[in-house]
Amino acid sequence: MQLPSSGSNVFKKCICITRLYLKKLLLQLASRRHSTDSSFANVFLAVHFGSCSPCDACWEPWSEPASGNGRGRTYHAAGFRTRRGTVGLGEGSVEVGSASVSPEERRRRWRRERAGLGAARVVEEEPGVDSLTMAQVEKRGGLLRKSSASKKPLKEKVVLMYDEIFMTEDPSKCSPRFWEELFLMKVNLEYLEGKLESLDGEELMKIKDNINCLFQHCIQALGEEHPIRVVNALQTLCALIRGVHQKNKSTSGFDIINMLMGFDKAELCMKNLMESLDSLLCAEGSESLKSLCLKLLLCLVTVTDNISQNTILEYVMINSIFEAILQILSHPPSRREHGYDAVVLLALLVNYRKYESVNPYIVKLSIVDDEATLNGMGLVIAQALSEYNRQYKDKEEEHQSGFFSALTNMVGSMFIADAHEKISVQTNEAILLALYEAVHLNRNFITVLAQSHPEMGLVTTPVSPAPTTPATPLGTTPPSSDVISSVELPLDADVQTSNLLITFLKYSSIVMQDTKDEHRLHSGKLCLIILTCIAEDQYANAFLHDDNMNFRVNLHRMPMRHRKKAADKNLPCRPLVCAVLDLMVEFIVTHMMKEFPMDLYVRCIQVVHKLLCYQKKCRVRLHYTWRELWSALINLLKFLMSNETVLLAKHNIFTLALMIVNLFNMFITYGDTFLPTPSSYDELYYEIIRMHQSFDNLYSMVLRLSTNAGQWKEAASKVTHALVNIRAIINHFNPKIESYAAVNHISQLSEEQVLEVVRANYDTLTLKLQDGLDQYERYSEQHKEAAFFKELVRSISTNVRRNLAFHTLSQEVLLKEFSTIS
Repeated sequence: MQLPSSGSNVFKKCICITRLYLKKLLLQLASRRHSTDSSFANVFLAVHFGSCSPCDACWEPWSEPASGNGRGRTYHAAGFRTRRGTVGLGEGSVEVGSASVSPEERRRRWRRERAGLGAARVVEEEPGVDSLTMAQVEKRGGLLRKSSASKKPLKEKVVLMYDEIFMTEDPSKCSPRFWEELFLMKVNLEYLEGKLESLDGEELMKIKDNINCLFQHCIQALGEEHPIRVVNALQTLCALIRGVHQKNKSTSGFDIINMLMGFDKAELCMKNLMESLDSLLCAEGSESLKSLCLKLLLCLVTVTDNISQNTILEYVMINSIFEAILQILSHPPSRREHGYDAVVLLALLVNYRKYESVNPYIVKLSIVDDEATLNGMGLVIAQALSEYNRQYKDKEEEHQSGFFSALTNMVGSMFIADAHEKISVQTNEAILLALYEAVHLNRNFITVLAQSHPEMGLVTTPVSPAPTTPATPLGTTPPSSDVISSVELPLDADVQTSNLLITFLKYSSIVMQDTKDEHRLHSGKLCLIILTCIAEDQYANAFLHDDNMNFRVNLHRMPMRHRKKAADKNLPCRPLVCAVLDLMVEFIVTHMMKEFPMDLYVRCIQVVHKLLCYQKKCRVRLHYTWRELWSALINLLKFLMSNETVLLAKHNIFTLALMIVNLFNMFITYGDTFLPTPSSYDELYYEIIRMHQSFDNLYSMVLRLSTNAGQWKEAASKVTHALVNIRAIINHFNPKIESYAAVNHISQLSEEQVLEVVRANYDTLTLKLQDGLDQYERYSEQHKEAAFFKELVRSISTNVRRNLAFHTLSQEVLLKEFSTIS
C-alpha cells in the first residue's frame, strides 16, 4: 500500500490523530497516579506537542470523564483546562493563563510561542501578586517554574550550567562540549552576578579554577565567527568582572586578578582580551557588537570608585586601545552610534594614575593632530552639551507657560528663586571632563573650539527632543542616537552658525547659575578651569578677539527681582571674548550670597585678568561695555566689606580683594593701550570717583587690619599698597570737582560735567607705576587641582557604573540581530 507523502493533508491528519490518542493516554496516566506524574505529563506534552503545526482538527475539544477525586476536566490538543486555567503546549514552555480562549486565539498563541527565543516559563496568577513582578523575581532566580508541594523548581538550562561552574569539579569532565554549549545560551546576568555575590571569600576561592576557566573561555569565544557566541561571551565577562569586584569590597582575602584569571596567565589573558576587543572595535562588523565592547571596557574601568586602584587597568595601559577609540571618533557612522561612550572611556583612561606614573593615553592624546579625529571628538562633546542646553530650554519654556509662572507674575515674582530651582537639569560632568582633557592636553584641539559644524547650523523647524527624566544620574547619561545625528537648535533663530565654544558658553551659563548643589558646584568649577586654559592659550585668544569672527551668543541669565529679563534678539554680533566677559560679569553679579563661593570667584577674576593681559600685550582694542564689569567689581568689593566678619571666619577675602584692585590698576596703568576709545578711559575714572566711598571704606578696613598683629596683617597690607593709585585719583579729582561745583553754583554735577573736569586735570595727576600687573601664574593641575580631579573622577566612575545596568547590557536587539547561526 502506498503511504501518503509527508506534505499531504492526509499525512498531517494521521499525525494529529496519533498525537491526540497519545496525549489522552498520558493524561489518563496522570489522572490515575495523581499529582506525582502529572507534572511529567505536562512537560512531556509541552515539549513534544508544542512543535505540531495545528490543523483545524487539533483545536476541537474533547472530554475526559472525572477522575476518582471528582475533578472533571476538558482537554484540548493545544492545551488542557484546569481550575487555574489553560496550560499551553508551546515549544519548550508551559504557561498557565486565562481559562477559555477561541481556536483563533490559540493559533496566535502557538505562533508566538514558536517564534520565541527563550526557554520555558511558568506564570501562575495568584491573588494580589502582579504577574510581571513575579516573572522578574523568577528571572533573577533563574527559575522557569517555582517549587511547590508536588513540583520541583524548573530552571533555565543556562542557570543549571552556571550551577555546575560553581561546583568544585570541572564541568567539562562530564560534558566535553560544556563550554561550547554555554555560549549558545542567552546570558542570565542577574543570576550569575547574584550567585557570585552570595558566596563568601572561602567559597569563592574553592571555585577559583572554574572561574579562571570561564574567564579564559569567554576570551576564546570572542574570536568565534558566530556573533551570538561573541555577544554572550562579552556579557558573561561583564557579569564576572562586576560580580568578583563587588565581592572584593567586603572580602579582601583574595586578589582580583588571581580570582579572575590567575597570576600565571593574567598577562596572556588580558593581552588576548584587549586584542580581541581592539579587533571588534576596528572591524566593519556589527555596531551592536562594538557597543557591547565599549560597555565591557567601561565596566572594566569603572568597576571601582577610584579607578587608580583598579589594578586590571595596568594591562589596559600596556595593551592600548587608543587607536580603536580614535577610529570610532573619526568615522561618522561609528561616531554617531558610539561616540559618547568612546569619549567618556577615553576621559576615564586618561585619569588612571595620571599623577603617579606615565600614562600612555595622556601622551598619545597630547600629540593627536588628525583633523578628522579631533573634529569628531569635538562634535560628540558639542552635541552632548547641546542636548543639555536644549533640555534646559524646554523645561524653562514649559515652566514659563505654566500656572506657576502666571501666579508669580501676579504677585511680583516673590518666589522666583524657587521657580528657578524647579527647572534645573542634571549636569553632565563626564563629557565636561572629556572637554577639559582635550583642551588641557592637546593644543591642536583649540582649533576645534571655533570651527563651525554643519550639524550646528541654522534650523528653521525645531525638533521636539526626547523626554528625559530629571533624576538622571550626574554626568552619565549619553545622548540618544537621534540627538547625536541631529543638529544643534540655536536659542535664537537669528544665529546663523554655532561652534563648540558657543555651546560650551551656553552650557556654562546654565550650570553656573546655581552652585548650591555640590555636583553643580563641581561642574561650575570645571567650567571655569576650562575657561582658564582657554584664556591662557595664545591661539584661543587670537580667535576669541578676532573682529572677523562675530557671533550672537545668548547666555542664560539668572532670574533676579531687581532686573528685567534681557531681550536676546537685541544682542549684537560681537567677538567671542565678549561672551566670555559677559559670563564672568553675570557670575560676579549673581553669586553674592551667604554661602559665598570664594574659589569660583577667584577663578572668575583670573579669567578676566588673563584676557586683559592678552589685550594689553597685543594691543587689542575691544569694543565692550567695560562699565558693566567695573560696576560688578565695585559691588563685589562692597559685599566683601559689608560681610567682613562672616566671610573672614571662612575665607581669606583679601586675596580676592587684591585681585579686584589689581584689575582696576590694569585699566588705570595700561588702559590707554587696550580700551577702545579715550572716552572709555574717562569713564573708568568717572566710575572710580563716583564710587570713591567704597574704595575709602576698603582702605579703612585693610589699614585697620594691617596695623594689628592678627593673622590677616600681611594679606591686608598688600591690599593697602595696591590701593595707592586709586586713592591718588580720588584725592586728586574730588577737590577739583567740588571746586567746579562751587564756582558754578551747582549742587549736583551731571556725568558730562564730571568728565569735563577729569579731562581738564589729567596733566596734574601723578600715578605710581606698579610692576607685575600684566603677569600671572599659569594653570597647573598636578600641584593645585589633583584632589579636585580625583574626587570628580570618582564621582563620574560611580555614576557611569550605575548606568551600566542589566537592561543596558541585556540588549534584546542583539538576540534579534544574531538569532540565526549558520
